[in-house]
Amino acid sequence: SPLHNPRLVAMSLPALALLGLEAPAADPEAAEAEAALYFSGNRVLAGAEPAAHCYCGHQFGSFAGQLGDGAAMYLGEVLGPRGERWEIQLKGAGITPFSRQADGRKVLRSSIREFLCSEAMFHLGIPTTRAGTCVTSDSKVVRDIFYDGNPKNERCTVVLRIASTFIRFGSFEIFKPPDEYTGRKGPSVNRNDIRIQMLDYVISTFYPEIQEAYSDNSIQRNAAFFKEITKRTARLVAEWQCVGFCHGVLNTDNMSIVGLTIDYGPFGFMDRYDPEHVCNGSDNTGRYAYNKQPEICKWNLGKLAEALVPELPLEISELILEEEYDAEFEKHYLQKMRKKLGLIQLELDDDNKLVSELLETMHLTGGDFTNIFYLLSSFSVDADPSKFEDFLEELTSQCASVEELKVAFKPQMDPRQLSMMLMLAQSNPQLFALIGTKANINKELERIEQFSKLQQLTAADLLSRNKRHWKEWLEKYRVRLQKDRESVGDADAWNTDHVKVMNSNNPKYILRNYIAQNAIEAAENGDFSEVRNVLKLLEHPFEEAEGFREVKEDTEEEGATATAAACAEESRSRLPYCSKPPLWASELCVT
Repeated sequence: SPLHNPRLVAMSLPALALLGLEAPAADPEAAEAEAALYFSGNRVLAGAEPAAHCYCGHQFGSFAGQLGDGAAMYLGEVLGPRGERWEIQLKGAGITPFSRQADGRKVLRSSIREFLCSEAMFHLGIPTTRAGTCVTSDSKVVRDIFYDGNPKNERCTVVLRIASTFIRFGSFEIFKPPDEYTGRKGPSVNRNDIRIQMLDYVISTFYPEIQEAYSDNSIQRNAAFFKEITKRTARLVAEWQCVGFCHGVLNTDNMSIVGLTIDYGPFGFMDRYDPEHVCNGSDNTGRYAYNKQPEICKWNLGKLAEALVPELPLEISELILEEEYDAEFEKHYLQKMRKKLGLIQLELDDDNKLVSELLETMHLTGGDFTNIFYLLSSFSVDADPSKFEDFLEELTSQCASVEELKVAFKPQMDPRQLSMMLMLAQSNPQLFALIGTKANINKELERIEQFSKLQQLTAADLLSRNKRHWKEWLEKYRVRLQKDRESVGDADAWNTDHVKVMNSNNPKYILRNYIAQNAIEAAENGDFSEVRNVLKLLEHPFEEAEGFREVKEDTEEEGATATAAACAEESRSRLPYCSKPPLWASELCVT
């Protein structure tokens, strides 16, 4: 469906290069206009055969029946310059056969987030779909962002997505018979011929070595395929956990059949370390919280296993899942964490404990996940008291302030509502189960207790407490680093490699929500420069940014509310891109 006056917000040249496209230096404006024309969907590429993909899915644990690409159009495959095949699709290009009551459109804010995060994840070294362009327009759609009865007009925007395939776990759920809980079924029940065709296609195209090794035995071939996607998924989630990435909507239709991060919606990179962090404002039960991602992805693999029957018997796939998933996740997670801590020589049994104690210290002190890891590369192995104190100061500056903790632990329920829920839990458990959970109530009670304690806590007390926690862990870390260094002859060479490994595994820059929000607000006002700046920054997440004027936020308190309000907009843009988020960022809600 054509858009009115399409124009390019940004393009990722590394992603477009996969397709053999490059922006000519001689006439960049003409290239931008051409990109806007084709990648808005206003003009169809020669040879393209637009289609939408049918799939099903378990959403928030329940089978939802037929879903399908409600806003994404598959254009076809491009044979890249290196001989690789790339599927390309436009997301937000209008109504498809699977749009149901929706309009098939995406808006500027969600499209910018998907565009930037797809590229950010790639440059962090995490398997992902790619984004080539983001094109907006003067066409408008109405959206109620927070589902609170306050709709507004937003610009229709389209993202060019690139991947080897967009086939998902849910693609194989189209054969599902009526679900025992929801009664819903897939549109292709009893069509095992299509299941066989899809398995043949997926394995021969994306797992050719498995196809070759087991060409004469389909059960063994399918088992080898399931084992490989189990291991890839386990490694993918381990990578997410190690950068603090939360997907937000880990339904089976958002799980890639080749182990990519796919479908960027209400995702979020964790700022203050909280194992129970929920990035999706509409995930009321915390099903997809940060610490639940590994077990949820294992659950999703179980649903894929069910969808492959009878071509892969369940007793075979369930055994593979039990034997392979947890072991692969734990192995990859610990390998990655050792790199993040610069443990480059020895692999000791106690390393897992050291990592757990680090995360516990981060949790106790409200440490910024990304910045704490980044700082650790400058920790000196040699016990120099003055250097140690300086390092401790820097480390504790990345912990949450009293104000930040008060915002984090602010009670979310009206006291009368909480009182009613507590009474209901005692007097009518069945009714209570329909409107709340014990876990949510306990969390709220914990929040009230923490908030009450914070009222008496001074900044000096907090700093002293944080220093004590970090000192304790850093002593253990130093001992472990010394063991690592002593295991090699050349201490200087070890130190160089140690810092190099840490600096290539601990990003300085991630796509924090407040950074994305600043770029979105500028773009909504017609200025796309911030989106392009952030894209450039995220292409080199491990390097100190050059050419970016990063100015520290003023620490002095503003004298008057009026002055503070006038400066609010300015201070947003003055924060360095590597800064832990400002207080206003805690109000951001992504659904």
